[in-house]
Amino acid sequence: MAGKLDTPPAQERHDLAEISIALVAGLTLAFAALYFSIQIAGYPGGSRSLAGSRDFVSYWATGRQLVLHGNPYDRDDISALETAEGLKAGGVLIMRNPPWALPLAYPLGFVGLRVAAVVWSLLLLACLLVSVRIVRQLYGDPPNRLHWIALAFTPALLCFLMGQTALFSLLGLALFLRWHSSRPFLAGAGLWLCALKPHLFLPFVTALAVWIVVSRAWKLLAGAAASLALTSAAASLIDPRVWIDYTHLLHSPAVADEFIPCLTRALRQWIDPAAAWLQYLPAALGCIWAAVYYWRRRAAWDWKTNGSLLMLVSLLTAPYCWIYDQCLVIPALLDGVYATRWRSLLTVLALAIFAIDVEMICGVRVVSLLYLWTAPAWLVWYLIARSRRIDQT
Repeated sequence: MAGKLDTPPAQERHDLAEISIALVAGLTLAFAALYFSIQIAGYPGGSRSLAGSRDFVSYWATGRQLVLHGNPYDRDDISALETAEGLKAGGVLIMRNPPWALPLAYPLGFVGLRVAAVVWSLLLLACLLVSVRIVRQLYGDPPNRLHWIALAFTPALLCFLMGQTALFSLLGLALFLRWHSSRPFLAGAGLWLCALKPHLFLPFVTALAVWIVVSRAWKLLAGAAASLALTSAAASLIDPRVWIDYTHLLHSPAVADEFIPCLTRALRQWIDPAAAWLQYLPAALGCIWAAVYYWRRRAAWDWKTNGSLLMLVSLLTAPYCWIYDQCLVIPALLDGVYATRWRSLLTVLALAIFAIDVEMICGVRVVSLLYLWTAPAWLVWYLIARSRRIDQT
């Protein structure tokens, strides 16, 4: 049986998988480059309408409010800034990241929207490229193009195009995987990037907390605590009322009752829209599972592989999660890509990503219920990929 795996037909399947991934990645990156070029050069109708229509405008407006010594969570003031820059009338996008993220948005307020959008986009692109590079290095820099699947991944493309912060968190996750054993303090400091979206890491953080205690990884904990303390202090210096205003934002009906296309919010909507606790129940169960999952494997724990399943479950059970937040599954997908011996499974993944890309480019709205299936789909794909590992041949 082992000999058959080395025959030319197996190599042809291998090449087909790489060719499929390369084609999808090339088309996806070409579209992203075209969009980015239009953003830089502008187009008839004004450059403001493009930059102002992206989610990024909320981060720029937040920075502008901070520079003007205003409330970064004031809906009326933020709405006025965003509408003036091209956001549709009546719409308002509020930065919902915790206050320790404000130092990231603050510098944006000193420059115009278009300049800020270009710089922000370059940062996001760098985060994606560096993250994929780091994860690939964890697997010994395989001499193939399989890692291109991460560059073609729809949530990553959406995150880049919309100017969202999940790609920063992806970089934080990649740095943790790279440095948790060799440079624990820096790995802990890098987790600040993950803390930009803490609700996406609840089961992951639960297992991490137990691991820190069992492994006595106090340097990593110190790095995480130091970065959070410094950025929180900076946020308080910029705006002394930031924590009070942020608490009011979280309890506002516009945030608490907003429908977000993810399974946990759909669960609440289907059972009892008024029961907010239903939205957090899956995350609570996920945290319990994560603690048990780690404890049973603590003797041979490996963040590169075990952390992949943790991240997939964390996104599946997150209290709220947009499609672009799912770029955080890239390390898990690459773990499955490098582990599986079922080459046709890679082709299926590439074609599925391409189909979603086409639907997105052709105008399917991100808030569509279509995207309810994506988080469980990545989990199922990963479990299948890991079940057919190369070391089983």
